Order: sequence, then structure tokens, then C-alpha cells
Amino acid sequence: MQQDFTLSAYNYPLPPENIAQHPADRREDSRLFVLHRETDAREHRTFTNIVDLLQPGDLLVINDTKVFPARLLGQKDTGGKAEVFLLSYPLLIEDTEDKPATPGSRGIRPSLAVSATAVATALIKSSKRPRQGSTITINNDLSCTILEQLGEGRVRIALHYDRHKGLTEILKDHGQIPLPPYIARTNGSTAEDSNRYQTVYANQPGAVAAPTAGLHFSETLLEKIRGKGVSIARITLHVGYGTFAPVRTEAILDHTIHQEYVHISKENAEKINTVRQEGGKIWAVGTTTVRALEFAGNQEGKVQPTDGWCDLYIVPGYRFKVIDNLITNFHLPQSSLLFLVSALCGRERLLDCYREAITLGYRFYSYGDAMAIMKEAVAEKSATA
Repeated sequence: MQQDFTLSAYNYPLPPENIAQHPADRREDSRLFVLHRETDAREHRTFTNIVDLLQPGDLLVINDTKVFPARLLGQKDTGGKAEVFLLSYPLLIEDTEDKPATPGSRGIRPSLAVSATAVATALIKSSKRPRQGSTITINNDLSCTILEQLGEGRVRIALHYDRHKGLTEILKDHGQIPLPPYIARTNGSTAEDSNRYQTVYANQPGAVAAPTAGLHFSETLLEKIRGKGVSIARITLHVGYGTFAPVRTEAILDHTIHQEYVHISKENAEKINTVRQEGGKIWAVGTTTVRALEFAGNQEGKVQPTDGWCDLYIVPGYRFKVIDNLITNFHLPQSSLLFLVSALCGRERLLDCYREAITLGYRFYSYGDAMAIMKEAVAEKSATA
């Protein structure tokens, strides 16, 4: 078996001090490792220098998904504590008329006199696995019922909530932004995380993890990019829990990739296709954007308007049809995201860049520094940071 398709070939040692626990003071103050694919030239810059790499006529494609407060702390009907981690944004299935709640009815507290019901997939963390049909009460406005055990720790739940307040507001008031397990917070996410673990252009709630390459952009930096004659297109891919799911098969081709919802409007598809036709470079901000664009592109690289579930699994050997350049963060060992980036620039070269980055003190993972992987060098360059 070729090493590129072997899980162990994607391992690398990472000192704990290289794992970023907090974001940079300002979004654009992160460091930027630039790799030129054609020449293997490498540069070390500050993220603000991304403006120098983008050229007039290029297109920056961003993922405008928004992380919703998916982590809920509650109490089982037996009295024990439980944590509910929503793996998908709940879908409304029932909106009841105004009527008194039935005391003792499962999943609805007596104070929830006017309720609506939504369903979602979730992970439940508690001392004992809750039984099917049991209830977890979050507060007077929200409770949930275990409908079905789905395996691998996942359950299908019904959420019962005060429809006058609305689920979005209730989650905002009582939920927490879920952070990756490698970011240590004793009492969950903080006020800083609510702001910084979200892109400045996030406006489509539905993700349980941020598209972290986009965290480096500020409104000021985006304005500078537009001012240079670079267009910006928005797509939506709701980042799911599968982003954190470990690959458990030594043969990576045996791994089943997670599905994530993707939406690309007709307007933005046309914008992408026009730039490609006119010779501009397509810059994907993050691996989520790569998956969405390559999923929506036909064999000639023409992007189709898309609304559905993306299950594209990108590993070495994949032929990229749509994107030219990638802005991304440094990814976990043996992860599907590492496979994707390796498919673009080569596994051995990518791991060599990671070794170099570690030696130079780059910060890794969600709150860490960025990489720009470019197809070819640009004529205009600023001094190396």
C-alpha cells in the first residue's frame, strides 16, 4: 500500500506549546506560512500580507456559516447532570397552539405552557447513558427527550421550547459555543470565544465548528482586499462534528467521510465561473470552502448552484477542478483535513512545512496561524515579514 493512503504516514509530533489556546490579539496579526507549489519556495509573513499575494481579478471565496451555541448543560429526570452537544441545527417539526402544558408530560416542563418541538442529532455526556424516552431539562424554556439511540454515542432528540422566545434566542441565552477538545476551558467557552471563534462575516447559523481559516480576516482587511480589485464570493458549508471525528482505519480509503450541508447560490456560482473564464485565481478560504467548491464543480470546473449534502472525500490523487490557491490553518495529525491539504501540495512536502513551522514557533489548530498554498508565484511581492 502506498504511504499516501496509510493513516500512520500522516502522523507528526507536535509539542503542546505549539497548540494555540487563545487567538492573536487582532485577527490579522496571525503569522502566515506561504508555500509556492511550483517551486517549493517558502515565505514567512504576517497575515496582513495576504493582500500582497491576492491580485486584481482574483476571487476570494469565503464560507459564511455561523457556529451556533450547540453545548447545553442540563439535568436528567433522575436528577443527574448531563451535557447535550447538538451535532446539527434543530429542525422544527411541530409548533403547538397556546394551551396549558400537561404536568409531568415527557420533555415538557409545566412552565412551558406554549411550546414548539424540533429534532436534532446530539451527543449526551453523563455518568450513565440516558434511556430512550427519558428527559433532560436545560431550563424553564428548554428541555429535550431522547427519541432514539443511533450508535457511536449519537442520539436523536426532540427539543421542546417556548415558541414565543424562539429556539435561536433560547440557545443564545443558555447554550455555549462548542470549542474543539484541544482548547482547554475549565468552564466552557468564554465571552472572548463567542466573538473570536466566529468569522466576521458569519451569518448562516448551522455549524458546530468554525471554518477557522476565516478567523484571520477582519473587516478592515477585507476592505483592503476589495480595494485592490479582488472580488469576494460567499458560499455556505455547515461544519459538522465529523471535522473532529478521528480516522480509525489504517487504510484511509476505507474511512467514511462525514456529510455536511452546502449551499452555493446561482449568483455566486456565476461569479466564480466568470473569474475562472477571465483568468483570475480562485482562492478558497479553508478546507470547508474547498470541499464545497469541488463538490459543486463539474468535470470542466464549472461550479453549479448547489443546495444539499456534501460527502466529497479528498485524498492524494484527487484532481482539483475549481480552486487554485488555499488559505488554511495547521491541521491535526491523521485527520481528513490533513489528507485534503496533502492532495493539493503533497504529503511529504506538507509535513516538512509543518516541521519547519513547529521549529519557528508557529501556533497550530483553530486559534493558530495560517498557511497560504499557492499554485504559482505572483509578480507583486512585499518584503518578507
